[in-house]
Amino acid sequence: MCQVDEEYNGLENIQEKTPVPTLNKKCVKCKEETAVLIIRVSDAFCRSCFKEYFIHKFRAMLGKNRVIFPQEKVLLAVSGGSASCAMLSQVQEGLSRDAPKKLRFVPGIIYIDEGGACGLSSDERQRSVTQLKKIFTETGFPYFIVCLEQVFSLPTSVLVPRTSDPDRSDASYKEAVDEFIREKQEVTSGVDQLGLDDSACSPEHTLSLHRLFSSIQTLTAKEDMLHTLRQHLILHTARVNGYSKVMMGDSCSRLAVKLLGNMALGRGAALASDTGFSDARYGDVVIVRPMRDYSSKEIVFYSRMFHVPSVFIPSLDTKTPNKASMQRLTESFVTNLQSDFPSTVSTIYRTSEKLHTALPQQSQEPASKCLLCLCAIDTNVDEASAFHATLVSERLSRIKPQESSDGLNAARCCGEGQGCVSTGSCSYNRSLLYEDLKTLLCYSCRLTVKDVEVVNTLPPYITTEAEKRETRSRMKMQISEYLLDDDDDEE
Repeated sequence: MCQVDEEYNGLENIQEKTPVPTLNKKCVKCKEETAVLIIRVSDAFCRSCFKEYFIHKFRAMLGKNRVIFPQEKVLLAVSGGSASCAMLSQVQEGLSRDAPKKLRFVPGIIYIDEGGACGLSSDERQRSVTQLKKIFTETGFPYFIVCLEQVFSLPTSVLVPRTSDPDRSDASYKEAVDEFIREKQEVTSGVDQLGLDDSACSPEHTLSLHRLFSSIQTLTAKEDMLHTLRQHLILHTARVNGYSKVMMGDSCSRLAVKLLGNMALGRGAALASDTGFSDARYGDVVIVRPMRDYSSKEIVFYSRMFHVPSVFIPSLDTKTPNKASMQRLTESFVTNLQSDFPSTVSTIYRTSEKLHTALPQQSQEPASKCLLCLCAIDTNVDEASAFHATLVSERLSRIKPQESSDGLNAARCCGEGQGCVSTGSCSYNRSLLYEDLKTLLCYSCRLTVKDVEVVNTLPPYITTEAEKRETRSRMKMQISEYLLDDDDDEE
C-alpha cells in the first residue's frame, strides 16, 4: 500500500539526482550555440536549431503519412489559439521556402465564430473577427469566416456520408509528385471571404442558437454539441468550396486530454477516428491532424520566440471550475499529472497511436452512421452486455399502464382509425422526441441529446434527417416480409 509520508521506491532520491539545467548548457544539435530552450530534461536547443526542429517535425508528419497530394485543396481550421495559428505559420513557411521539398497543396482558411453559443456580445465577436482577418489577410490564402448560427440553414446532405476516392498507393503518389514537378505550376489564389452577413447571422438564427444551448442542461453536453455543430459547418464549407482535406490544430497535449475525456463520455469505439492522424468518417472530406506530435509547451515557446500571432477568444469553459464539465475535469487531471510526471502526455499519446477501430467496415448507408458524429453506431451489441442491461433498466423505469399508453397514442393519432395506433402508421405530424432520436445515435451522442430538454430546438437539418431515417426504417419494417435477404440472392 502507498503511504503519504513514506518514500515510494526511493523516488525522492531519484529526483535529487536529476541534473538541474544550467545557463551555459550547449545545444544538443549543433553543440556550439548556447541553449535557450529545454523541451525535455536532455533536449536543449538553441534558437536556430529549435526552429529547424519544429519545421522538420511538421514536414515529416505530412511526408510520412502521404495523404495530401500535390495541387490538392486543403482547408485549415483556425480557432485563433496558439496551436492552430502555429499550424497556419508552418503551412505559410512551407509554401514560401525555397527548399526542394516544399509543400505543394493549395491552402484555405476557415474560422468558426462561436460567440453566439459562448455568450459573447456582438462587439466582442466583431473585435475577434477583425483581429483574425488581419492575420488571414497577411497570409494571402483564401479564408472563410462563418458564424455558428449558420447551422440553422445547413442542408440535410451534411449528415449523409459520401463515397470517398479509392485509396492511392505510394506509386501513384510518386507519380503525382513527379507530374507536379514536371509541370512546375505556380499556385496563385486570391483572397476570398465569407463574412458575417445579415442573412447568415439573422436575429432568428441567433435566437434559435440561444434557445438550443439554453435547453442543454450540463456543460459537458454543451461542449460536445458545440464540437459537433462546428464539425458540420467545417464539413459543409469544405464540400461547397471543393476542399478534400481539412487540417486541425490538435496538439499532443490536446489529444491526450481528448482521448481520456472521450473514453469517459462513452466514445471508446470512435477513439481511433477522434485522435488519429487521419479521420475518413465523412468519406469525401478527410480530417488530418499534422500538429499531433507537438506538445503544448513546444507550441507556446515557438509562438513566443518567433512572434506567431494568435487571438485569445473565450470559450464555453473559460473561467469555469475544474469540475464544471467532464472535459474540463479531464484537462485538469492530465495537466496536474503532467506537472509531476513529465511523461504523462507522451504515454497517453503513444497509446492512442496503437488504437484501431474494432467495428467492421460499415456501408455508406446513412442508417449505419450516427446522426450527429457520423461514426458507426456502436449500440448494436449482444444482450449479454452492460449496455443492454442499461437499456433494460431504463425501459423498466419508464413503463406506464397500458391504458395511459394507448391514450397517448390515440392523442397523437391522425383520427383515421384504430389501425393507426396498432400498426404505428399514423401520418400525424407530431413533435420529435428523444425516443425517436436515440435509435439513430451512438452511445455518446445519446447521452448528449438526453441532456437536451427540448429536442425540437436542434437545427432543422438534424431533425429533418432524423424524421427521414425514421420514416424509411418504419417503411422497411412494414415491407420486410416481402424483401429478399442476401442469402436468398446467392441461392
